Amino acid sequence: MKKSVLVLAVAALGATYAVAADPAKIDWTAVPGKTLTLFYPGQSSHEWLQSDAHKKGAEAIKKGKACTYCHEDEEKKMGASLVKGGPLEPMPVKGKNGSVEVQVQAAYDDKNAYLRFQWKTQNPFPGTEHQYLRFDGKHWAVYGYPKLDKVVQDGQQPGIYEDRFSIMLDDGKVANFGKQGCWLTCHDGERDMPKQFTKDEIAANAMLTALKRADVRKFLPDSRSNPDDWKTGKPLEEVAKLKADGKFLELMQWRAHRSHPVGMTDDGYVLEWRNSDAGKNMFAGNADAKTHEPKFMWDAKKVGYKSVTADQFRQGDHFLIREQNAVPFDPAAGWKEGDMLPDYVVSREDAKGSAADNHAMSSWKDGLWTYVLTRPLGLANADDKALKEGGVYNVGFAVHDDNITTRGHFVSFNHTLGFGAKADIQAVKLK
Repeated sequence: MKKSVLVLAVAALGATYAVAADPAKIDWTAVPGKTLTLFYPGQSSHEWLQSDAHKKGAEAIKKGKACTYCHEDEEKKMGASLVKGGPLEPMPVKGKNGSVEVQVQAAYDDKNAYLRFQWKTQNPFPGTEHQYLRFDGKHWAVYGYPKLDKVVQDGQQPGIYEDRFSIMLDDGKVANFGKQGCWLTCHDGERDMPKQFTKDEIAANAMLTALKRADVRKFLPDSRSNPDDWKTGKPLEEVAKLKADGKFLELMQWRAHRSHPVGMTDDGYVLEWRNSDAGKNMFAGNADAKTHEPKFMWDAKKVGYKSVTADQFRQGDHFLIREQNAVPFDPAAGWKEGDMLPDYVVSREDAKGSAADNHAMSSWKDGLWTYVLTRPLGLANADDKALKEGGVYNVGFAVHDDNITTRGHFVSFNHTLGFGAKADIQAVKLK
């Protein structure tokens, strides 16, 4: 892998995807920064937050206090303790850090908001590899899983997963997010959490069946008749009314494999589930649902190979970009055992609608990710929170590092972000 991975898609793609300013030309040395400590939360769900196991905190929550009322400046200490294992982490990942520091800067002009984040990776390489499809001589199957998965911890599969940076944002319409942050969305029953769902429970659940969902992911308490029981979903008509009233959280995710190579950040929201915005994302599965064969392979005429093998990990940029280096999969191309293709194909051209609102500029050098989100001001889509001058927003951040996902991330307590208004993080207006 090269020492520096750089994507400047906003500038490179020209007028088709033009933005008001080139974030590469912003003088970030003139923009004030704030250093936040994000910590490892383990299985500290919203239910645990209010339980006897968290008695002092539960009492504070009943009195309307925020998490920082008890835990201000304790992030590093808590993360170091939780990551080692215990009641809130039944499957600790060997060698994992307990916290990470993130430098945050914010700016805006008449058309866009620009949020810049920097953090050091645990590994001496960028986490741009993601899961693969591997040929075993007869069939293609997923190869590589997140480090929290049992197959990785048992040594049956390698730990392979992309780095991610997530931003959750509220404009004041979601009750308690300003106090409890992302814990409002993290519940027992979700993936890798206590009392994780079963397939039978999913099949018997009216809401998830109607939504055609196969698992349980982030949700807001207001979407359930029992706020802390994922099985008690409200009728979809009531959920739609909540959304129309703006009672959802914005969720923007930059992904080092699935959005970084095309200069984008995916756009979604949390309400009854962790949803993508309307339109189409910049990434899609590369496995055919019926045959399980890949849909695309690398164009050997352009990149010099049609596939890779495990010994080539981190020896180059293994992105499969539909409009740049991919061709339709050829089952008769002489595949050998151990040949691998990415499990996802990415595309800037395919990204459409509200899901394609967010641009990104990102680079990794000498152990440091630098990521700049460019988001238009004043978005009027039904699944977006509109950023505007004078606005103050509740925000929470998360970093996924070291080949891990779900609860294995680092998270922040809630902070405020202001555009020409007083807040923890104050965006500077560009001249």
